[in-house]
Amino acid sequence: MKLKTGRHTSALKEARKNLKRRTTNKAVRSRIKTAIKKFETALTEKNAEKAKEFLRIVSSILDKAAKKKIIHGKNASRRIGRLSKRLAKIKK
Repeated sequence: MKLKTGRHTSALKEARKNLKRRTTNKAVRSRIKTAIKKFETALTEKNAEKAKEFLRIVSSILDKAAKKKIIHGKNASRRIGRLSKRLAKIKK
């Protein structure tokens, strides 16, 4: 590939890597949002069993994202805690 003036090969490679990372990160974040929406739908329906199952799925996705540094570990923990609290409120 012919380089334009002022461009370094390392900068071009980093740009390619960033593009790949951005697409994978976006997909994971989208997956998190979708899972949380499903959980919230189960909560509004007052279906505790279904909500409990979705909470398990959401917490798994959040933990994996935190492990891969897509979101901060404490952000994942905080979200799981808040969702768990909402589920506990429904169970009462």
